[in-house]
Amino acid sequence: MPETNGHDAPRVGFYVCHCGHNIAGTVDVAEVARFAGTLPNVVVSRDYKYMCSDPGQELIITDIREHKLNRIVVASCSPLLHEHTFRVATEKGGLNPYFFQMVNIREDVSWVCSDHDAATNKTLDLVRAAVRRVAHHRSLATKHVRIHPDVLIVGAGISGIHAALTLANAGKKVTLVEREPTIGGHMAMFDKTFPTLDCAACILTPKMSAVKNHPNITLWSYSEVTEVSGFVGSYTVKVKRKPRFVSEELCVGCMECIDACVYKEGKTPDEFNQGLSKRKPVYIPFPQATPQVVLIDPDTCIEFKSGRCKKTCVEKCDRDAIDFTQKEEIKEIQVGTIILATGFKTFDPKRIPYYGYGKYPNVYSSLEVERLVNASGPTGGDLVLRDGRHPKTVGIIHCVGSRDRKTNRWCSRTCCMYSLKLAHLLKEHSEAEVYNFYIDIRAAGKAYEEFYDKLLEENIHFIRGRVAEVTDWSARPEEEGKLIIRVEDTLIGVVRRVPVDMVVLAVGMEPQADSQDVRRMFNISCSTEGFFLERHPKLAPVDTFTDGIFIAGACQGPKDIPDSVAQAGAAAAQALALIDAGEVELEPNTAYIVEEDCSGCKSCLNICPYTAITRDEIRQKAVINEALCKGCGTCVATCPSGAIRQNLFEDDQIYSEIEGLLQDKESVLTGGGAWRAPA
Repeated sequence: MPETNGHDAPRVGFYVCHCGHNIAGTVDVAEVARFAGTLPNVVVSRDYKYMCSDPGQELIITDIREHKLNRIVVASCSPLLHEHTFRVATEKGGLNPYFFQMVNIREDVSWVCSDHDAATNKTLDLVRAAVRRVAHHRSLATKHVRIHPDVLIVGAGISGIHAALTLANAGKKVTLVEREPTIGGHMAMFDKTFPTLDCAACILTPKMSAVKNHPNITLWSYSEVTEVSGFVGSYTVKVKRKPRFVSEELCVGCMECIDACVYKEGKTPDEFNQGLSKRKPVYIPFPQATPQVVLIDPDTCIEFKSGRCKKTCVEKCDRDAIDFTQKEEIKEIQVGTIILATGFKTFDPKRIPYYGYGKYPNVYSSLEVERLVNASGPTGGDLVLRDGRHPKTVGIIHCVGSRDRKTNRWCSRTCCMYSLKLAHLLKEHSEAEVYNFYIDIRAAGKAYEEFYDKLLEENIHFIRGRVAEVTDWSARPEEEGKLIIRVEDTLIGVVRRVPVDMVVLAVGMEPQADSQDVRRMFNISCSTEGFFLERHPKLAPVDTFTDGIFIAGACQGPKDIPDSVAQAGAAAAQALALIDAGEVELEPNTAYIVEEDCSGCKSCLNICPYTAITRDEIRQKAVINEALCKGCGTCVATCPSGAIRQNLFEDDQIYSEIEGLLQDKESVLTGGGAWRAPA
């Protein structure tokens, strides 16, 4: 006899939700309620317009008390949305919350069926199966895990910085890990920000300094996470700290070692300036870099290549900060929650050869132009082309690597606005004629449309149409020495040839090249585009399917600075809520080992996607960590000896559900004999 709450037999209460017209428009809910009332063990059967509402939940609570119900079945929407809601109502009525079963008749029936009768009949089958199943439910108890109060944030662009400061200001200890030598991310490369045209450095550098000086933040730049283990509330993380060959404790950022280097001029492309200038082997990425510590590139330094350097940098440093013997370090930390803010990479325009990037020297990416117009850039803000000229005409091509079936189908969201910003800056720096070649202008944001209108008043030219090619082939004398942009102007229906001195490619956003490696390390998912996948796009946009790990910024998808900062604040709030709760409740629908049946064959060890299973070498048995187990059931299906079972998915529950589904089909499937579950 299945277990009950103090009664000899199951007493089931059944409820079907109209969900407005979402369900009732396709399924005959009144017939479903009438049918459920005829099933064995069903004491109460009702239909209600919105079961998830307070009156709907109160209906369940009242019926449990008045009719002494000990099982509850609700046919409504997705368990992902409201299973917790109805479990809470079941518990308020005095039952164990796991004496509840939910039937999804919205996503599984009404939204996928157009035939009214077929939808209703399918619902009847699902309801019969659920009523049979719930009779075999057992009382389960939730468990709790303590939350370590420290937080790890991976990535120190504007999102990581904002999340770190939010948590640190709330009194939490934060370890901020950034793989570049300085924090700041892409925003540190920008000249101004749209739509207000604020100086990017003026906004960002105070926050960078605040991170460096905050007593609750441990900043590890030039470092990478290499290993993550554990579970929500108790993660063990290993971080590789790459050698700078300069002591962070001793260096004060005077940069005299850079001037003293035997290289009088830089010979290595400067990564921060997008290769538009050269740097020395000893360098600092940019003047406001945080931490304000130089580093030595072992791939270009003479001392590392031949051991014959005069070491003038060492002689110049009166603090003895330079140490050529520094080695890579592995640090291990314990944290309770993790925020991933690893950002994005820009699209490589060389993938579109007909735009001439890498072929024609005066074709630039948008990020290169950001550095050109920046006062701290390679030309001090003077807009000088690679051939030494100042441009008189500039063409900005939108959607390079975005909204394109040949490259990336998604919209990168920021390209239209930063193209408008660059058009304004280019005109401001050079008085050039500026052409924008666009598909659509997407100015969806606060004050964005007004910024677009402002550009129209500045006599910026807008040509609607996707550019076909950029070429140096001239058809007329006035095109000699120019780059020619060929485009179909869809507003007037003609193909145009626009000669310009400079072409700017507004490149889109892409996931980081190692996003798949990172998501495997942190055991989260990626969307089809490669960006990190949120738990729910609307209701849980910063949560992941791994408890205690949150995402923020452009690693989740293309977004601008305000949205990145907002999401970083949301991720910090989620981490803060988890920490302040002190503990997290674990769902009991986990797998467990029946030890007497376990042969120790190890089949389950590598199959678990959450690394929740280990082997006790002394007892030669498998062991499941309930804090890591997510109840996916993969190991249950894999175990050859049937030694792994799962709460809420016991054999008798599953077989009863199958019997309920097949009850009217038995004669067809078995030739007249009744279908029976295996003994």
